[in-house]
Amino acid sequence: MAVQIQRRQPQVEAELPGVSPLLQRLYAARGVSSPEQLQRSLQQLQGFEQLKGIAAAARVLADTLEAGESILVVGDFDADGATSSALAVLALRALGAQSVDYLVPNRFEYGYGLSPEIVVEAARRDPSLIVTVDNGISSIEGVAEANRRGMRVVVTDHHLAGEQLPQAAAIVNPNQPGCDSITKNSAGVGVVFYVLCALRAELAKRGWFHPGRPQPNLAEYLDIVALGTVADVVALDHNNRILVHQGVQRIRAGACRPGIRALLEVARRELPSLSASDLGFVVAPRLNAAGRLDDMSLGIECLLCDDPQQAHQLAVQLDTLNRERRDIEAGMQEQALQILASTPLDAGGSLPHALCLYDPGWHQGVIGILASRIKERVHRPVVAFADGGEGCLKGSARSIPGFHIRDALERVASSHPGMITRFGGHAMAAGLTLPMTHYEAFSQALQTVANAWLGVEQLEARLLSDGELSPQEFSLEVAAELRDGGPWGQGFAEPRFDGEFEVISQRLVADKHLKLVLALPDSGVCVDAIAFNVDLERWPNTQASQVRLLYKLDINRFRGRQSLQLLVDHLEALPTA
Repeated sequence: MAVQIQRRQPQVEAELPGVSPLLQRLYAARGVSSPEQLQRSLQQLQGFEQLKGIAAAARVLADTLEAGESILVVGDFDADGATSSALAVLALRALGAQSVDYLVPNRFEYGYGLSPEIVVEAARRDPSLIVTVDNGISSIEGVAEANRRGMRVVVTDHHLAGEQLPQAAAIVNPNQPGCDSITKNSAGVGVVFYVLCALRAELAKRGWFHPGRPQPNLAEYLDIVALGTVADVVALDHNNRILVHQGVQRIRAGACRPGIRALLEVARRELPSLSASDLGFVVAPRLNAAGRLDDMSLGIECLLCDDPQQAHQLAVQLDTLNRERRDIEAGMQEQALQILASTPLDAGGSLPHALCLYDPGWHQGVIGILASRIKERVHRPVVAFADGGEGCLKGSARSIPGFHIRDALERVASSHPGMITRFGGHAMAAGLTLPMTHYEAFSQALQTVANAWLGVEQLEARLLSDGELSPQEFSLEVAAELRDGGPWGQGFAEPRFDGEFEVISQRLVADKHLKLVLALPDSGVCVDAIAFNVDLERWPNTQASQVRLLYKLDINRFRGRQSLQLLVDHLEALPTA
């Protein structure tokens, strides 16, 4: 795969008092034009009033609380769904709800969302009100079934809406037609947080709170909101950066749920030095492992748990599941690479513009990660399929910039009626179900769309860099400044730098990671670096005396000591003179 490293250019010019020249440069390249955009206090948070349907949702929920009726939260089986479910249950109880429970569809039995089958399961618990979190906007039939059974439904979601909306008592979704709120990038957990804030305001207006039932501080749950927001890889616009920053600060101070603390402890992460990326790369995979391999209820119970010892036991179970998931993923990835090796190339010797991969033995819960890994390797939209039973395939798609994968699936569905049973998702990720007999035809249809929508230049991976660091900037102080200058993430990219280095030493650790000692030419600066999951056919490379890197500046903590370390995102050997 051809790779180009391109340096970011300033998008704006701005005076940011008290900000170092390095951060000024980084912020300008991310469109920060005023000091206000760097404010991270809750006072700068967008109000809930602009969210369409939120007043109606607050009234329905308040009526349910006043009547002492039961509420069932129906979530999704990923980390956003788990955090949304846990947040809703905890906060509703704190707000005075007498009976709150949750239900998460098992992905292997029911699939995604509030389906009619899940409503039948929900009815056994006899709730007066169902609240969907991180799902529901496409649950036309499920909401209709709930209405038929006399259960009201409040939908809270953030996924893109279809042409038809469910007939719910209220719908809160910043991406539904007619919603003018600026919170378009909210994760499901962010939408639920806003609904709970609106509910608290409605209850306060009704005189619900008194000395025996005090008004809760919902900011106490921002650790959960931060985790779900980062885990769902939504764009960290100003509003989401506030939510994530506030949550991270609470975790650093130890003011977090016992389950989040336990998940960080089993991953050997120290709370005071936590970054947003730790939530995405350390906590979220362990939480997601429950939904991928078993039942997301295990992850939700970990977040709900108030007892530290029990939370630790649940975190250990989640960590074990995550290790199992890694082993499964490694085997699937090896099989996928074998499929790629036998894939016919075009006249120019390149892979097709879009790839569909399938093996009957692949695990349904891991195909999303597999699609992401292969997409990163070949820079193509990838759809990985697993056997869904009853003659159908379950697919998980991951895309590249410039190819809106949900729109592509919609184009295929409209051009070939009946080919896809159901689909949904975002620009960069989507899921679908189709009859097994339609696999080859779907693969060709998606390829046709990709050929029309993607040019050759879009199929070349472009890695963005923030330029070079000066020798003086290779320091623990600068690394800490970068860490605290975030939160960084999707849409507000973590700083990455490029440069050429002399190789002092290189060795494998854990049989797949490359540990290096590098020198910055003509500077006297030496620094450790690590490249994870390197191509073992290319590295270690004893002939490489000089390398070009794309890297992040990081602080390595080991046995109480701190040292500077480069986290390598891209590594290439330079030709010797």
